[in-house]
Amino acid sequence: MATGAGETGKDPVDVLIVGAGASGAAIAWSLLETRMRILCLEQGKHISDRDFPSRREDYELARYGDFSCDPNVRMLKQDYPINSTESCITPVNWNGVGGSTINFLAHWPRMRPSDFRTRTLDGVAEDWPVDYAALEPFYEMNDRNVGVSGLGGNPAYPPYRPELPPIPIGRLGWKLAQGFNRLGWHWWPSDVAILSRDHEGRQKCVNAGTCDLGCAAGAKGGANFTYWAVLERARMELRTECRVREVLIDPNTGFATGVLYHGPDGQLQEQRAEIVILACNGVGTPRLLLNSKSKQFPDGLANRSGMVGRNLMFHPLTGVSGVFDEPMKGHEGPMACSILSQEFYETDTNRDFVRGYGLHAGRSTTPMTYALGGYGIDRPIPWGEDHREIMDNVYPFVAGLTVVTEDLPEEHNCVSLDPNLTDGDGIPAPKITYRLSENTRRMLRHGEERAKEVLLAAGAKKVLCSDDGNVWWRAGWHQMGTCRMGNDPRASVVNGWGRCHDVKNLFIVDGSIFVTAGAVNPTSTIQALALHIGDNIKNNIANLFD
Repeated sequence: MATGAGETGKDPVDVLIVGAGASGAAIAWSLLETRMRILCLEQGKHISDRDFPSRREDYELARYGDFSCDPNVRMLKQDYPINSTESCITPVNWNGVGGSTINFLAHWPRMRPSDFRTRTLDGVAEDWPVDYAALEPFYEMNDRNVGVSGLGGNPAYPPYRPELPPIPIGRLGWKLAQGFNRLGWHWWPSDVAILSRDHEGRQKCVNAGTCDLGCAAGAKGGANFTYWAVLERARMELRTECRVREVLIDPNTGFATGVLYHGPDGQLQEQRAEIVILACNGVGTPRLLLNSKSKQFPDGLANRSGMVGRNLMFHPLTGVSGVFDEPMKGHEGPMACSILSQEFYETDTNRDFVRGYGLHAGRSTTPMTYALGGYGIDRPIPWGEDHREIMDNVYPFVAGLTVVTEDLPEEHNCVSLDPNLTDGDGIPAPKITYRLSENTRRMLRHGEERAKEVLLAAGAKKVLCSDDGNVWWRAGWHQMGTCRMGNDPRASVVNGWGRCHDVKNLFIVDGSIFVTAGAVNPTSTIQALALHIGDNIKNNIANLFD
């Protein structure tokens, strides 16, 4: 246990939530009706939309500085460094009220029913202790709260219908759709957490294409604009610039008693609570648990299974672009949200890999970002005549497909504590150890070839692909599996409603509890899980700690 804490918290709370991002905000909203005293501690700041780079003329520069998605680039006071030298993918995040929904791109697909039953269906990974049917009402609830635009009737899913009409897919989307149609392959307009029309006091999307730099219009369904607007009106207590160092445990009862945290001035303080909920993402949550060592938990809190930090999953990505004869206007509109194909999502025994991937058609980046290599690639285009050629005759005519693969859990892919690197408060930084499986490599190769087929069928005169076998480096947006849920305490960290097997009043609600990753962006499922867990807490409140 850390020492030197300031005055012990004399005013305990009923519920303490660590993290004000997607999952922390959702479960706080769920628990409001209990009238318990809820406190949220957030290590970042509460940024006003007036201060988003998307309001500045030099907005593109922010992607490479104080609004980079990479904390190792930002290096702000509220950030913690991440040692990813032993990984081909580096985690990216945002620390602040709203968490990574401040700079996420708001692509909003749900996981599919098969994603929860991969052991039963395909003999790989493990089945979840919950399924799609159990989460479906919480998907619906969350979509209403966030404001989701999309087209009902997608044959890849059980029936559901987003409340708002789809965002226009643009010229780029229509062109790629022609390619899918000619091949007879599935595609559908993307579900997006972006408003296609004015909705409940929020403005519809203005097609600025700056989704990752803070949505100045408020059209993007980040937790800062959705859940936190409600929580602030309800006067729920929020303390920003408060970095939690350790979760405290009563040595007699084995229950969590609260946390030690560094306030804005760096002084160590204690906050007591009856219930502690961790919402720190798939890297931050195992980091906090591993740093919370005690006599009862010498290997880290809630880690008797040895699974804390294990089974780290990303979504390894690669991309293929086609150059067309007509301008694609790809930079006009929400960046990542046009159309999505799940033709190759499920296991097919005729292929040399298990499970599958999605082909995501997003729009192009803005000019400077494209010239500097785009997202996750970091290979700037050449200077001189080649630069002029690419920006004049390639960039305006490009439409691309991203291959988003399902990452299967493997124990050697993990988050641990770095023995030397620390954050600004001296807390050990996370170290990422991760390598691609051969299954994923085969999936990526298959996806690249199918993407080429689509682009050529759509009329591309030239196809651009790295063909080097590498995945995008700065593409660790989706961090999952490091505190996975399960019915067996020997092989999982939390049960089917987020309660730690080892500590009965400690809950986890972020992407770390995922059992499998699917091949879709996880935020919709993260928040649905948080609402599911909140509902179970309320339903079991009388005997919550039994």
